[in-house]
Amino acid sequence: MLFGRYFLFLTVFVGLIVYLALPYMWTSSQERSFETIKGDPERGKYVIRVAGCVACHTDSKNGGKFLAGGYKMQTPFGVFITPNITPDKTSGIGGWDLKTFSKALTQGISPEGSHYFPSFPYNAYSKMTTQDVADLKAYLDSVTPVKTQVVDHDLTFPFNQRRGLTLWKWLYFDESPLKGNSNKSEAWNRGAYIVNGPGHCGECHTPRTLFGGLETSNHLSGVSKSFAREKIPNITNAPETGIGKWSESDLSFLLQVGMKPDGDFVSGSMGLYVREGTGMLTPADRKAIITYLLDN
Repeated sequence: MLFGRYFLFLTVFVGLIVYLALPYMWTSSQERSFETIKGDPERGKYVIRVAGCVACHTDSKNGGKFLAGGYKMQTPFGVFITPNITPDKTSGIGGWDLKTFSKALTQGISPEGSHYFPSFPYNAYSKMTTQDVADLKAYLDSVTPVKTQVVDHDLTFPFNQRRGLTLWKWLYFDESPLKGNSNKSEAWNRGAYIVNGPGHCGECHTPRTLFGGLETSNHLSGVSKSFAREKIPNITNAPETGIGKWSESDLSFLLQVGMKPDGDFVSGSMGLYVREGTGMLTPADRKAIITYLLDN
């Protein structure tokens, strides 16, 4: 009996090790077609602001060049360092075609076939429309290429093991399309798309499990100690703990210039996102975000 238990334990342990050692077991159920899609770089110039790419992929604090990477994200798992996404062919994404770019952005799969860490919010980007993906790639192809050597992430074990992300994706990655709500307005649906798709608000404002998955039952409810080691507020419409008592004007000022109702200004990662993202959106899109957040 004792031997049987040890054998069962050994079998499960070895099976788990083999399982985690196979990086290509996870496969997408959403293969996109770009045959009839043509990217518009001018529109992509706007999409990149909605998606917050500039804030993360430009190390502005240290004088880094536009989209050349190097921004350090301090997290409980270690330090993630953002890559170069300029069209440089050796240190950037200049050698990527649209399909390769889409797999990276919406599935978290590198050109070599390995998994990207979910600090890259492909869980939210998977909700982006195919047209937005194509437009974003067209714009990135048009920016000035920068040759730079970005160092690798500095993560603690076992979180530095990419192969284990097969299991992570099976547990947490949801690439199902975002469904519209016919009972809501066009503005509400646009806001839902921005918040839950390219804007990836939930990636910061939703608590995470021990292994970094989002607690979907607490969507946008805030984090006392966040993935980025800063307090992230509740942005649900809860009147006491969230933004339910905020006026549309309050939220508009926040998204446009970063000012809160008490006159203070947001800082940290939100400060970056306002400066490089929401502050550059159209009034209609900021209104859409507000409409969704106050009625969700």
